Amino acid sequence: MENKKQSVLVAGAYGTTGRIVIELLKNSNKYTPVALVRRQDQQTEFEKYNVSTILGDLESDLSNTIKNVDKAIFAAGSGGKKVKEVDQEGAKHFADVVKNAGAKKFVMLSSMGADNPSQAPELQDYLKAKHNADEYLKSSGINYSIVRPGALNDENGTGKVELQERLGKQGEISRSDVAQTLVDSLEDDVRHNQTFEIISGETPILETLRK
Repeated sequence: MENKKQSVLVAGAYGTTGRIVIELLKNSNKYTPVALVRRQDQQTEFEKYNVSTILGDLESDLSNTIKNVDKAIFAAGSGGKKVKEVDQEGAKHFADVVKNAGAKKFVMLSSMGADNPSQAPELQDYLKAKHNADEYLKSSGINYSIVRPGALNDENGTGKVELQERLGKQGEISRSDVAQTLVDSLEDDVRHNQTFEIISGETPILETLRK
């Protein structure tokens, strides 16, 4: 039984980064992905791909829907349309639900700038929502990693990043490398309860997470 794979519930599984996360988990020898999806057609698509799903909405009560979760990744986003409802309150609700479902680790996809939203007026509402969600997670009592990437691009991943609690500079990173960082953050031997910024760099992801 020691080799039993851990279930990882992914919010935002149907998004661009979330799909990569699901693929990485599916190919892992440690984890089994469970995709939280909002629509029946999304559920059908994942199940054809042999990925387990839970049908539910972050804006609705999920407390009776989600049970028995080992770990969780929040990669959902409203695309700027419902920043308070999804990016903030949805993330907070998801944290509560997975904690009550027994999750031992929560990995949050946040954003660079979430610690100081006023520095980016055009993104202030979004960054405030991410900041509030991050702070809620920190006080939730669940073991967490908060990943704050720079600007996302669709280039091929390199598997290498630059990572610090605060980098003090801007930069880009591929969605693939962000997804890999989210998955690698699930590992039990990475630093606990950490918040960090990432951009493309020269250090292998898991190596820098373990420093």
